[in-house]
Amino acid sequence: MRETSPPAPASPAAPAGRREIFAWCLYDFANSAFPTLIVTVAYSVYFKHAVAGGGGRGDFLWGVSLSLAMVLAILITPPLSARADRKGSRKRMLLLYAGACVAATALLSGVGPGRVAAGMIFFILAVVGFEGSLVFYNAFLPEISTRATIGKVSGWGWGLGYLGGLLCLFLVKPLLSGGLEPANLPRFRLSFAATAVFYALFTIPLVLWLRERPPLPRRPGAGGKKPAGAPASARDAFRELWGTLQALRRREGALRYLLAFLLYNDGIVTVISFSSIYAVTTLGFTMGETLNLFIAVQLSAGAGAFFFGYLTDAWGARKTVLLTLFNWCLVVILAYFAASKDAFFLISLLAGISLGSSQSASRSLLAFYIPPGGTAQTYSFYGVCGKMSSILGPLAFGGVSAATGSQRLAILSVLFFFLAGGALLWTVPEPGEAGGEAIAGD
Repeated sequence: MRETSPPAPASPAAPAGRREIFAWCLYDFANSAFPTLIVTVAYSVYFKHAVAGGGGRGDFLWGVSLSLAMVLAILITPPLSARADRKGSRKRMLLLYAGACVAATALLSGVGPGRVAAGMIFFILAVVGFEGSLVFYNAFLPEISTRATIGKVSGWGWGLGYLGGLLCLFLVKPLLSGGLEPANLPRFRLSFAATAVFYALFTIPLVLWLRERPPLPRRPGAGGKKPAGAPASARDAFRELWGTLQALRRREGALRYLLAFLLYNDGIVTVISFSSIYAVTTLGFTMGETLNLFIAVQLSAGAGAFFFGYLTDAWGARKTVLLTLFNWCLVVILAYFAASKDAFFLISLLAGISLGSSQSASRSLLAFYIPPGGTAQTYSFYGVCGKMSSILGPLAFGGVSAATGSQRLAILSVLFFFLAGGALLWTVPEPGEAGGEAIAGD
């Protein structure tokens, strides 16, 4: 028998106040420094050219590092999410993962030229810490918000995240301006330590003000035979996960939504991954123009997250996600026809709005499908789908580009993922009407 999402009972904990919600949102502001500076702008370039020696070897080792980090995050985080749900230790796990990311990021500043093993190990640890922290961070969203405010809260988090990444980039830009010249390498590496300090500093409000909620009772058959306490072994943890997966299967539309998210997020990841390459290769953008494009997209993504957060609460998360997918289809089609830098720049602004809005609304929509007592586990499945989204889309883009010699046809091929994900999401029932009740525990 399928379950719908009935009105939630009153939350056993006091409602979240503005200070607690602000502290939660500020963690998005804090952690966004990591993907912006370490994964995208600074350390990726430093590792390839200064640590690994550049060329194909650098690309290969960087790809291996990213892949290993994602595999480890997929293997480690879901079982720990089961333990956190059972014990009510999500905040503790969030801080543990965040602390690991901050520490490993700081250690990157000591990785000199040629220290490939250290550079890979510290980076992998940092990525696992970052990805793991997001699972437990997202798990607080349905507990600090209500049906009437979840879109706004999620949107503020994503919006502040984009601003945080940009602010950190501007703060460390003087350290990066000298490039990878040998004399500037110590200053360049100092940007990694500065990123860690930024991350840690703006996590302090979360440490002080975010409250851990007591675990909600699980329904019979929703995972494991033990009525209380943490899983005693890995087997118990995986039994918890299996129970949550079965509970999700009984929630009308939940698994279909996760599959739809996997499909359309594949398209989003592909556009993000190849946008700079497309701009440089097909339209002749310089590196300076590409950096300006990156900044503009970040700003428009933040604006999209803010605005569509309010739209999510007013219109519904599912309808909002469908609207963002329509926008993504427009982005891909317009990019195929774009013949000038100015046109592509304007299209990229629409892509930024679509990026921020789709990420914010998707996170909000999942909250309506969470079974009782399985918040962190559900967001761990969401995280796994997000990581698996890095597989098919980039392969399709690369395959079409190699087979046809045209990046325009390659970018058009991404349309399939938005259409397929949108078509599947169209069949998912609306998960409930907006109201003032808490979501956690539906």
